[in-house]
Amino acid sequence: MSARILVVDDILPNVKVLEAKLSAEYFDVITAFDGAGALERAHADSPDVILLDVMMPGMDGFEVCKRLRDDPKTRHIPIVMVTALTDVADRVRGLETGADDFLSKPINDLALFARVRSLVRLKTLTDELRARQATADSASEDFDADEEIGGAKVLIVDGQQRRAQRIADQLREDGHETEIVADSAAALKRGQEQSGLDLAIVHIDLAGQDGLRLCGQLRSQEATRQLPLLLVLDESELPRLAKGLELGVSDYLIEPIDRNELRARVRTQIRRRRYYHRLRNLLDRSVSMAYTDPLTGVYNRRYLKAHLERKLMEMSDSNKPVSILLFDLDRFKSVNDDLGHDAGDVVLKEVCRRVGGGVRGFDLLARYGGEEFVVIMPDTDAEAALMVAERLRHTVGDKRFSVPGQPEGITVTLSGGVATATDPMETGDELLKRADEALYRAKRGGRDQVLVAGPAAEAEPRYAAGGAALS
Repeated sequence: MSARILVVDDILPNVKVLEAKLSAEYFDVITAFDGAGALERAHADSPDVILLDVMMPGMDGFEVCKRLRDDPKTRHIPIVMVTALTDVADRVRGLETGADDFLSKPINDLALFARVRSLVRLKTLTDELRARQATADSASEDFDADEEIGGAKVLIVDGQQRRAQRIADQLREDGHETEIVADSAAALKRGQEQSGLDLAIVHIDLAGQDGLRLCGQLRSQEATRQLPLLLVLDESELPRLAKGLELGVSDYLIEPIDRNELRARVRTQIRRRRYYHRLRNLLDRSVSMAYTDPLTGVYNRRYLKAHLERKLMEMSDSNKPVSILLFDLDRFKSVNDDLGHDAGDVVLKEVCRRVGGGVRGFDLLARYGGEEFVVIMPDTDAEAALMVAERLRHTVGDKRFSVPGQPEGITVTLSGGVATATDPMETGDELLKRADEALYRAKRGGRDQVLVAGPAAEAEPRYAAGGAALS
């Protein structure tokens, strides 16, 4: 995982050591030697993570951190405070000024790489969320990377009840909801059942069971694949940590656990989890916007064509016909011209509501363009499709539409063409063309009717509404 890391320290040997370690792990390292330089480099180079020394002359790390958080261009960059201070008050102060994490000198290599990689993943999610929101220009989804993280659901997996309860009590003081389970089987079950989990804290020793094996199992399950995992271990177990990180452990805590360190680690992982969910929601909305008509809420032409081709290909296995109804609204232009486009929009939305309520759950209604719509009916032959089309024609035409400025409402009718595919080699465009030819005949024949197109080999529609033969 490559990323740009800004190392800030007023002591040159400290900078060189960190630079060498991070470069050996293929990180791109930039440096600064005082607070002013840190602010300048952060603003100019947009690093992915900042390792910030606390004790610097002039502007100390706390002040630098505060200024970075106050600047809209740099407030989203994760900051790790690097300090030789062991006073709890200093750690709390670092968190309160906006630091995401802290490392104590001398820095353990495993801790350094684990923290940096975890925060790089967090920054990647943050950047993607900001980019998606900027693209969508979504005022309703105001993304704030520094929002309070509370009310999370945390699963604690530990065979020692008293040890687990201490962690649970501390997390509850921060407003989180916790649950304790004692073994791997219970943890896997809860992971499958609790889709709203934000974090799992797993002790490496589960009363004879291997906590690392559980972490690997959680990573392999679909429901918990993206769940942040925080591993708890004794310092004597550090040689096994590398394997844990390889299995997908997100971060770790060394016993005895410092409350403020627990708070920092949990906050980072919960933020990562929530950003992931928000990103997925934005992506889902983006897909929905790409494939749905913004006025009526039904699928658009792009999705229609992709879905139709997929259904036609499925005929090779199912040997069941696929029918479509292509219809448009009769004399709809006069509605727009005489009553205005607001009235026209009301009619289009109501047509979709009526038609959408009159088809099966696995049928698909899409707006083909303007006042033209298509209903795709899988596993449906021509006769059944015609019956559906006739029912929909009455659903639309038999009840008046309420529109602005017309107290008595207006009548709207539709004309349609039904085409049925029985040959999996027929394309969606060919099927639509046959339906369009039938629609054209229905229009020319007086409107407010549905015609059925003949087989693909025939150029002319074969049946009129109700099954009457065309001459």
